[in-house]
Amino acid sequence: MSIFPRISLKPEVTEYLKSVFLNKEVLTAVGHQEAEHRFHKLLSCLSHPPSYTCVRASTHLAPLEEIRQQLAEELRKQLMCSSSAEEVSVQILPHPRIADVLILPVEGPRPVKQLGSEVVVGAQCGGAVLRGAHVFAPGILGSPKYMKAGDLVSVFSDLEGKCTRGATSFRGKKVFVGNGVAEMDRSTIFCTDEPARGIGIRMVEPLYRSPSFDGVLPSLAFLQNLPSVVVGHVLGPRPGERILDMCAAPGGKTCHIAALMGDQGEVVALDRIRNKIDRIRQNAQMLHLQSVKAHCFNSTLAVSSDPAQETEGPPFPPESFDRVLLDAPCSGLGQRPNMGSTWSLKEICSYQPLQRKLFHAAVRLLKKGGVLVYSTCTVTLAENEEQVAWALDTFPCLSLVPQEPHIGAEGMPGAGLPPEQLRLLQRFSPELSWEQTETTAPLPCRADSDTIGFFIAKFLKN
Repeated sequence: MSIFPRISLKPEVTEYLKSVFLNKEVLTAVGHQEAEHRFHKLLSCLSHPPSYTCVRASTHLAPLEEIRQQLAEELRKQLMCSSSAEEVSVQILPHPRIADVLILPVEGPRPVKQLGSEVVVGAQCGGAVLRGAHVFAPGILGSPKYMKAGDLVSVFSDLEGKCTRGATSFRGKKVFVGNGVAEMDRSTIFCTDEPARGIGIRMVEPLYRSPSFDGVLPSLAFLQNLPSVVVGHVLGPRPGERILDMCAAPGGKTCHIAALMGDQGEVVALDRIRNKIDRIRQNAQMLHLQSVKAHCFNSTLAVSSDPAQETEGPPFPPESFDRVLLDAPCSGLGQRPNMGSTWSLKEICSYQPLQRKLFHAAVRLLKKGGVLVYSTCTVTLAENEEQVAWALDTFPCLSLVPQEPHIGAEGMPGAGLPPEQLRLLQRFSPELSWEQTETTAPLPCRADSDTIGFFIAKFLKN
């Protein structure tokens, strides 16, 4: 159900995306009316959260059913604390094709009445609230002048990033995301001496009700978008292999790879930012994974000029890895919910050269007969199918291979790839199913299509 405005983008970016989704190959395949319909559905669904929450279960530590039961009990306690009902049921279902995934339906949009007192939060914080989070103090931009802990307030998300921190009122574009109780006074939230930490607003009546996973079974239940879990399975890691995750932060996919290997082998995780490396190490420690080796390093420089060099850390000699995951930096236009972006077209289009530099390093670091998986969380052709066409042309040693599981759609026409190659690609396209009432299909199957926008290509190095 559409209750929010379409994603707010700069006009030049909207026109660019329209040219992508109405390219000649798409028009030939589905016709102008259907292509335009899909494009407008995309703009609408991007501003709304998916209807399902995906949890990756740590099945290397406990059986799925045991984790499901523990999670149901923890969430039941949480809901009973915030509900007057005596009996609270929590629906948690195993995914029929992915053995370490649990699916929870999201309740919403709900009929929540707006209050007189308004708190304004940043767009990223507002998106997190729509997916079940409370409001943490750093995300609060404005509040009533005399707000005290215990006050009931309505929470609004700033659509255009124009609310100044510390504001007492805001008349710009904003959307209502639910009601909550202030956990701090205004003076504490906007204290200049020391930035406030922790929960600032505890959501009690969210517009979309989804459980908060803050502190819930941290070693057994890991919140992760379904396509991000699929990537690890598509890579197909095996015990004893040496695997490289080139752009690894915050480490969800890195840890999933290690878990799929039974923590037997080595998973090398690289990222350029030091504190992100610390986060990867923390996640690995929390999930009891010893095979993850994280290094702060620029992956475009990860190939050693000395083929005889043998070292634990980067740079590495050519053909050092059995499998490589390149989950590339991208424009992120598939993320949901995303109510607005202030990026220019130049910024949106700036990622392709970096992705190609990373691709060159990935191919050199991969052993002959090895597997390379390329993925993004964006919807453009330039960062997805066009990169595949470029890679196949640039590296004759690469060929596309089937993906398992393949629960998304096939690749989008427009990059000159033939149908047989498009079928080997996996594009999660929420606009293809959003707002359709396929109530006869099992819930986990409906969750396969109501996801973030995401792209996966799997290559074999011959």
